[in-house]
Amino acid sequence: MNAETLKGLRLPPEAVKYLEDLYLVIQAWDDFVDGTAMERGLKDKAVYASLVGIPVNPFYIQNAGILLPLISNSVLKWKAADTAEREGGNLHLAYGWRAGYFDVVLQVLLIVHGPEVAMNSAHEVMKLYGEHFEDYAQEFRRA
Repeated sequence: MNAETLKGLRLPPEAVKYLEDLYLVIQAWDDFVDGTAMERGLKDKAVYASLVGIPVNPFYIQNAGILLPLISNSVLKWKAADTAEREGGNLHLAYGWRAGYFDVVLQVLLIVHGPEVAMNSAHEVMKLYGEHFEDYAQEFRRA
């Protein structure tokens, strides 16, 4: 997820940077847990983003009370999805539950633009989820 991808949501730079950093950290942790190789430079960026970049981001600081519960839920949903995947559980549910990041994107949109714009743009956030279910499910059929 990068600034270009988020451009259509018309978010302030601090909000975009927060979402970019959060995405990087989530991807890095997922790769770490799965044992997936990751470039050293990306690891370094993820460490910095998690320990410094996000905590000092003005948008995050101002809205942490709203954002942290969603991030917590995202972690819990990711864990449930990861467990289901490892146990051969319901991939249809796991596929959706892995995407908690986009709940945070929706909340950022709501904070910045209000409920009317968020409601009218929610489908655009849904389109940002780039992985298709068939591609996702194929990974587990090959495993």
